[in-house]
Amino acid sequence: GLGGLVGSKFGGGRGPLAAVAAGALLGGFMGNEVGASLDRADQMYQQRAQNTALHTADWQPVAWSNPDSGNSGTITPVRTMQNANTGEVCREYQTSVTIGGRVEQGYGTACRTADGAWRISS
Repeated sequence: GLGGLVGSKFGGGRGPLAAVAAGALLGGFMGNEVGASLDRADQMYQQRAQNTALHTADWQPVAWSNPDSGNSGTITPVRTMQNANTGEVCREYQTSVTIGGRVEQGYGTACRTADGAWRISS
């Protein structure tokens, strides 16, 4: 699993925002095959969408698309809760990725750690 921290920092807003590393949401529950199918540009588009999605309202999908590869996807936070054991804010999310015309869907949970990074918890 991806139990370790998988965050990277971005500047902007009121201090740095954390985002799940490119491909981590996908790799966490769809298998490494899907994440490996994304090129570096796909991963950059996806990473921006992940950063936005983890900071938006529940059920507000965030789409990404790479016009060069034709690959695309959406990330939709579906529920926000607080982990009773750790106090961390967690987001359940759904994702859909289209690679070469093939659609893959998945579901997972990411929790925000004290330093602002997100970690995949399931």
